[in-house]
Amino acid sequence: MEHNNFLQRWRPYVFGALAGLLLTASVATTGQFFGTSTTFPRMATLVVDIVGIDLSETYFYQVRDGSLTGSSFPNWQLLFVIGIGLGALLAAKASGTFKREELPQMWVDQFGPSTRKRALYSLGGGILAMVGARMAGGCPSGHGVSGVSQLGISSLVAVAMFFIGGILTARVLYRKGGVA
Repeated sequence: MEHNNFLQRWRPYVFGALAGLLLTASVATTGQFFGTSTTFPRMATLVVDIVGIDLSETYFYQVRDGSLTGSSFPNWQLLFVIGIGLGALLAAKASGTFKREELPQMWVDQFGPSTRKRALYSLGGGILAMVGARMAGGCPSGHGVSGVSQLGISSLVAVAMFFIGGILTARVLYRKGGVA
């Protein structure tokens, strides 16, 4: 029992160190820092292009020679985003902690059993998070791992704002019942 408690206490430090080593290896071999938020606007432009809407004259399509658009796919960042989801699924399966849950109990207690309401809140929250990430010049993984590792002042400020925003949002959404 003592051995298991030791492993549990040290797990964040071990995985934090491994993430740091992975970031170092990524920069050393590819010159790329971690980040995911640019993948989503790229995906959106790919969909717009497939639908046949021509936005090629807009500034977004021209900045960085179009590298922020879907024309840059497939790229390392898309594979990184896919790997995050796939890695989480495999880790949950391997550890025996995976379970399918239609709605978290905390959500049901606060907002009721409507999956439609959950989907709308999730969509709205995702849009707000993406707009915020683009305004901040990066996402929590980009600023929190890559930017902080470089001691970037803007990343330190962005990470502080991500935490403050998350805490305030949780307090507002889950104020009923003392959940947050």
